[in-house]
Amino acid sequence: MGQTLCVCSRGTVSLGGARYLLLHRLAEGGFSYVDLVEGLRDGRFYALKRILCHDKEDRQAALHEVEMHGLFNHPNILRLVAHCMVEKGAKHEAWLLLPYVKGGTLWREVEALREKGTFMPEQRILFILHGICRGLQAIHSKGYAHRDLKPTNVLLDEDDQPVLMDLGSMNQARIEVSNSREAMAVQDWAAQRCTISYRAPELFTVPSQCIIDERTDIWSLGCVLYCMMFGEGPYDAIFQKGDSVALAVQNPLTLPSTTRYSAALQRLLFSMMTVNPQERPSINEILHQLEGLQPAPAGQDTTQI
Repeated sequence: MGQTLCVCSRGTVSLGGARYLLLHRLAEGGFSYVDLVEGLRDGRFYALKRILCHDKEDRQAALHEVEMHGLFNHPNILRLVAHCMVEKGAKHEAWLLLPYVKGGTLWREVEALREKGTFMPEQRILFILHGICRGLQAIHSKGYAHRDLKPTNVLLDEDDQPVLMDLGSMNQARIEVSNSREAMAVQDWAAQRCTISYRAPELFTVPSQCIIDERTDIWSLGCVLYCMMFGEGPYDAIFQKGDSVALAVQNPLTLPSTTRYSAALQRLLFSMMTVNPQERPSINEILHQLEGLQPAPAGQDTTQI
C-alpha cells in the first residue's frame, strides 16, 4: 500500500495521484465506513472505504482484501481504483477507493419491494442470479471462494447487473483439515468472517478430517436466491429470534407455499441448499442449469403478496 494520501482542509483527499471531494457518509459498520467522494479531475463518483486497523493483524487483513481485489478484472466483481494505509496516531486506517454503484445493494432492493408488498419477478431474479454466478465463477476459477456472499455484499448497477463486493473474507477455496485443532481454527475463523444466516452447514461444526471447498459459496448463493424469491434469507428470522441457526441449517429446506415461481427455479434452489456439500452443484453446473431455465412469461411483473 505504497500510494500517497493527504487529507486537505477543505474536505478533499488526495489518493493515487488524484484529488477527491468528500461528500457524505454512505454506510457504516463495526470496523469500517464508506464515504461518497467525487473526483475533481474526472467528475466521477467513488466510494471511499475506510477500514479501522487496531493492530498488525487488522492491517494484514486489509492488505489481504486489497490483494484479493487485484486478482480480478471482471464486470461482476467490484474493482479497486486506488488504495493506501493512513497512520492515525498508534492506529492505522486502510483506505480503498472503489467505483460508486448507484443502485445500492441487492438487500436494499429486496427490502424496498417487501415494503411495497411485492416480490421480484422470476425473469429479473434469473438475470441477477446469472450475473452473481458469473462473478463467483471468476472467483472459483482462480482457486478462491468468497466466503461471505449475502444480499448486502451484492451491488446492483443502473442496468440491474450485480457486482460482488467485500472481498475481505475471500480465501483459498480448498481447505484441508486433518486434525481437531485445524478444524477448530477453521470453525473459529468462519464464526468471525462468515455471516451466520448465510453460512454453510459444514462451517458450523467442522469435522477433524475433511476438505472444505468453494461449495460453501453455493450454499450462500442459495440463501441469496431464496432472499430474492421470498423477501428475506431462509435463516434471517431464526437468527433474529435468537434461535440456533447451526441446528436449523442441518434440516432440509422448506419453502413458503406459493405458485409465484417455476418448479425449475425451486429445484435449482433446493440443489444449492443441500446440507451435504459433496452433493451441491459447482458454479459451472449452476450456470449450465440457468441457461436451460426459461425467463418468466412476457407480461409477468412484480407479483403482489
